[in-house]
Amino acid sequence: MTTTLPAATPTPVPVPAAGPGLDTIWAQGHEQVVFCNDPDSGLRAVIALYSTALGPGLGGTRFRPYPTLDDAVADVLDLSKAMAYKNSLAGLDHGGGKAVIVGDPRRDKSEPLLRAYGRFVASLAGRYVTACDVGTYVEDMDVVARECRWVTGRSEADGGAGDSSVLTALGVFHGMRAGALVRWGRDSLAGLVVGVSGVGKVGRHLVPLLLAEGAHPVVADVEDEAVRRVLEANDGVRAVASTEAMLAKPLDVYSPCALGHALTPEVARSLTAGLVCGGANNQLATPEVGELLRARDVLYCPDYCVNAGGVIQVADELHGFSFERARARTERIHDTTLAVLRAAAAEGVPPDEAADRLAERRMRDVGGLSRIHLA
Repeated sequence: MTTTLPAATPTPVPVPAAGPGLDTIWAQGHEQVVFCNDPDSGLRAVIALYSTALGPGLGGTRFRPYPTLDDAVADVLDLSKAMAYKNSLAGLDHGGGKAVIVGDPRRDKSEPLLRAYGRFVASLAGRYVTACDVGTYVEDMDVVARECRWVTGRSEADGGAGDSSVLTALGVFHGMRAGALVRWGRDSLAGLVVGVSGVGKVGRHLVPLLLAEGAHPVVADVEDEAVRRVLEANDGVRAVASTEAMLAKPLDVYSPCALGHALTPEVARSLTAGLVCGGANNQLATPEVGELLRARDVLYCPDYCVNAGGVIQVADELHGFSFERARARTERIHDTTLAVLRAAAAEGVPPDEAADRLAERRMRDVGGLSRIHLA
């Protein structure tokens, strides 16, 4: 028997009245930011909705030990905005949302904490749909779903679609093929040295796709166990000690698949690869990095364009999951990436700017249909 308790009411976490967190919130133009605090379970979380012009905000829950609240706020604001653009470019009827839980998932994650978090998501009454991200897994979403129905990315045992990193990797792979076609005139990756930074989730599934294509993956991860699993599961993979060691070697393709801001100005100025295409979110550390890469003839496949396979899967799950339907839609990332890169060349702008324009156009044109009143 299920006992229904009163929904939790979001309790603000103290924020400095004029701190950088609030300044950033106002400057970026988000619709709604919710600070969630439940001392009994240890939950401290922030949920951000950038735009709901295309539908309910959809995006994952990241669980990280942020050094400060401002760091957590900055991350959730960036991520939720990126989700709005990603969902728009992927053709989904969803806006952009994201959540972060402050803490070490290995130490702080618990059933009470996840269920408390689910109540805060429920308090938004469907404006935000959550899923997995760094530090959270399908089993965690199963727990969150015990308190909230606006959850996707659940386990197959609990009626969900399972691990979304499989289709995320597939989308990155097809985006990489499109990038190779524009950069080198062929959409085959055969013979190319591909540096994959981060092989815990998306990178782990990307490696066998690269091997099957005839590419030569080089991998690195901060977790030795993640590297060991990849080496044991795949022949023909070379590992290096760190991402810095990887970037010091000649690469054809660099694929950041861990946390964001992997492409700093320093990396952009020294990168040996001719193509960048990876699964990490928010790869450009600063706005000028896209132009720096373009000036050096390094072709950047915008992250939110190529890594949309996961959100395509979790969005499909909301309507009764079909793997084949989600896979077919994910494979179309090749054509979307091609359109973005060709638009960038035609307009003389970096690919990230071209992608932004396409995403913004759909948010404006389709999102504006609310002007037509439905009785």
